[in-house]
Amino acid sequence: MTSVHTSATEQAARTAAPPEWPLRGGAPEPPEQPIAWSMLSRALSVPLILGLVCFLPAVIAAQPGSEVRDTAYWLQLVLTCYAGARLATMILSTRRRLLQGVFWMFVYIAMGVAPFAQVVIGQTPTPMVGPRQDLVTAIAMVLVGCAAFDLGALLASRRPLRRRTPSTRGPGGGPAVAHPVRLRLLVLLAFAASAFYVLKLGGPSVFFSSRQEINETVAASGVVSEGSNVGSAFVKGFGQVPALLALLFYTRRLATSYRARRTPSTVLVWVALVALNLVVNNPVSNARYWFLTVLMAFVFTAFPSSAAIYRIVLTTGVVGALVVFPYADRFRYDDEAQRPAQSASVFEPLVTKDYDQMVMFANSISWVDTRGHTYGRQLTGSALFFVPRAAWSGKPEDTGVRVGQWMGLRMTNLSAPLWTEFWVDFGASGVIGGFALIGYAVARTDRRYARAVTRAGPGPGSVLAIAAPLIAGYTFILLRGPLLQAAGKLAIAALCLLLISTFKERRAGRRR
Repeated sequence: MTSVHTSATEQAARTAAPPEWPLRGGAPEPPEQPIAWSMLSRALSVPLILGLVCFLPAVIAAQPGSEVRDTAYWLQLVLTCYAGARLATMILSTRRRLLQGVFWMFVYIAMGVAPFAQVVIGQTPTPMVGPRQDLVTAIAMVLVGCAAFDLGALLASRRPLRRRTPSTRGPGGGPAVAHPVRLRLLVLLAFAASAFYVLKLGGPSVFFSSRQEINETVAASGVVSEGSNVGSAFVKGFGQVPALLALLFYTRRLATSYRARRTPSTVLVWVALVALNLVVNNPVSNARYWFLTVLMAFVFTAFPSSAAIYRIVLTTGVVGALVVFPYADRFRYDDEAQRPAQSASVFEPLVTKDYDQMVMFANSISWVDTRGHTYGRQLTGSALFFVPRAAWSGKPEDTGVRVGQWMGLRMTNLSAPLWTEFWVDFGASGVIGGFALIGYAVARTDRRYARAVTRAGPGPGSVLAIAAPLIAGYTFILLRGPLLQAAGKLAIAALCLLLISTFKERRAGRRR
């Protein structure tokens, strides 16, 4: 009788308990993908790798242009193929690497394909004022930074995630989750701050006109002081970021909780947040990179464990960046000032519009050669973005603005990719060390995120399950730069997440 009773009890326990993941170094790892996807990935691997690494670079190389085949050409070709191979690895991996995948998608497009097209055709979006050798140095340092990123990610994968016990998970014993009461306060803050933002700019209709009109309205609203944009950055940031975060938390709740989907109040709040975001975060009145952040964060939050969505986003992102993105600024100007979309080649937008990251890195190298490194000054200015210039008279300007002024350009709204920020402050050592640390942190975050979005994770209120998709979308802004412009919204998001987070262990039944 005893053995029968024990056997029945063990069988019930095995039935009720969720399957354990295989432990690796004392920490649970996400399960592998099904065998069906493994077979499909092998079938797709050859055309995908050939397309990213061979076909697209070969098509670009065959374009008519300068016919120059110097060191810059071959280094850029190597960088493009390297980034394409790494992107294909991210897409075909059996485990989703969200942040790493987005990083390599940006590198492949903005630092690989687009600059390669510029080298082949012999035309750049921004003039290159220095010698050709500075472009060679820029390409080489991007390659070195990518290798350092991979090294940091490799070191992170070698270090196992520690098994977290109640004494090590936080003050209350669990991973960070959104406190229910504080989340409701975040919703109230979102509606209040967005309402103030909308009223300050003259009503909802302004948000469906053009970015030019938005900028003019902000300038006339009185929140911009002479020589400082801190006021407008805070008004705009608090008008947009809390609304997005609240929407993401409620989206995750509906996507992961059956009980929430049957609660009318939760559904109504989600609908109201969708309407609010359609006003303050729509693609008409916002920068394309910010709307891309909103879109990616929402998609990865709504489908947190879908491997298919992850791979579709990375794959179609390349096509969208080459074909759609250069023309997505049609709402930046009004009808009279809108620039006509004319192109004789599918690759012409890559050399005439947005992708100035590599040439601006080369120009920054030329600028450093004449002025010297700033030894942390630019990064400090980005970290202390919230200090107004009235209180800090020597506050550094955006790196892209400073380089553009040195170049003598009237339009100084130029990119300053993250490689530039590290180079301007600390040179090659800054690029290597900075990207190694980023690769390490990104790989660790990817592993923790993969665990957070599973059934064994902390549930619908997981802060990491919201923060990781948001950072993934914002990666494009951080990598493009300048950091001083990008720091504001990121800091507001971090502040909101910190204020609503709690580490108290909650029972699974209450979370569901």
